[in-house]
Amino acid sequence: MGDDAEWDRRFAGQLVELVERARVRLGGEGNELAGRVAAHLGCGIDDALAVSRSYPGFEHVNVHRGVAAYLAEHDPGAEWFGVSGLHAGMHDLVEMLEAAARTGQFDVGAVSYAAVATGPDSSQDAVQLGVVRTRSPGGEPVVLGVRGPIEMFGPDSGCQLRVLARDGATAAETRAALEERVRAHDAFVGQVLQLDVTEHRGNELVSFLPRPVLRAEDVVLPAGVLDAIEDHVVRPGVDAERLRAAGQHLKRGVLLHGPPGTGKTHTVRYLLGRLTDHTVVVLSGRALTKLLPAAVSLARRSQPAVVVVEDVDLVAEDRAVAPGPNPWLFELLNRIDGVDGDADVTFLLTTNRVDVVERALVERPGRVDLAVEIPPPDADCRRRLLRLYAAATDLDLPDDSAEGCALLARTEGVTASFVRELVRRAVLARLPGTGPGDRVRLTGADLLAALDVLQAQALTRSVLGAGRRPGPVLRADDDCCDP
Repeated sequence: MGDDAEWDRRFAGQLVELVERARVRLGGEGNELAGRVAAHLGCGIDDALAVSRSYPGFEHVNVHRGVAAYLAEHDPGAEWFGVSGLHAGMHDLVEMLEAAARTGQFDVGAVSYAAVATGPDSSQDAVQLGVVRTRSPGGEPVVLGVRGPIEMFGPDSGCQLRVLARDGATAAETRAALEERVRAHDAFVGQVLQLDVTEHRGNELVSFLPRPVLRAEDVVLPAGVLDAIEDHVVRPGVDAERLRAAGQHLKRGVLLHGPPGTGKTHTVRYLLGRLTDHTVVVLSGRALTKLLPAAVSLARRSQPAVVVVEDVDLVAEDRAVAPGPNPWLFELLNRIDGVDGDADVTFLLTTNRVDVVERALVERPGRVDLAVEIPPPDADCRRRLLRLYAAATDLDLPDDSAEGCALLARTEGVTASFVRELVRRAVLARLPGTGPGDRVRLTGADLLAALDVLQAQALTRSVLGAGRRPGPVLRADDDCCDP
């Protein structure tokens, strides 16, 4: 009797296992999710082969665009469906399909979408979690699954693309075709991008910025400085093919250095406006230590491109100044060296402290080919800056006037930022006496009064870049215009 009971238990167990395996192979009894996938592939879930491709979370927009382009080409009528179930958005597609077939934990649900940016002022809905039945480039049935970054884990959780097919060759062929279209429909190409990191969950690591539009007259530098920078940065891109044919490298590095507020970032903005067909990747702050590899990789694939590294001294401090290992410095050097010489990639670096920048960065050709000082504006530049920032006012300030001479003398050593704030303060003071819709009228006396206020505030002088303490107030009859 005991032997019979034991035999019954073993037989029942084997029968249950057989039924379970058959149910899984058939796609799950009564489970629509597993059934749809199994019916389309023509095999059970356990017999399907899956391949995947993972992307950084900020690539979600490009994954969606690539998959959409593939479907438009190979199966325009294909329809997405979603997955429902507890924490469905946090699981791998294959895991959910297997669970659907075995236990019915997941089933067909609504497709979930997330809004993703496609430009500074544009966005679209991208599939956050969805499945679509379609065909491989060779016409074989395949199933695609997309899962965007998991919100509670932020963009670092990544974006996943899955391909299921009856055999590995079909799955790999489809994945390769999808990858080609992800790159062909890259939303980042030709855009200005800011890479940043944040502690807030759900924030994007990549932001689209409007491309600056500046005239050469808006960049006030000593004679010849802007021409030299522009010739080094812009011209090689214009003559790229001829340079390559002559066996010359395209990659270039430019270091702009000078005190804060003298116009380094302003000069970079002008260059970005000139390079209208370039992809631009801007790095600063904490992003320097975390996203440099992603920035350089993005630039390399999106040529012609520019990588802007602001305040490079934060990661490239001279080892003689700060002894000890600096992994961020070596990362920067390796990434710059890793870009081929014939790649049309420009590295624009800025620093307020050129004296502490690592010599291996600035003294080796192929890393930085041009270092340019952006100094505090001289007298001629200060005169041009006053007129530039007061262009929307009626400025009454002849160059040879006593007030004009006094302004130039008392602002010696200040930065462009200081001059801009000086004009703003003078305009602000004149607004109460200006009628609605009327242009503000500024005189030398107005600017001198604003200068008195600024130079009386020690902290403000320091922040805005006043180069010296206030000088003597010059009288109208002082001979201040002599060189």
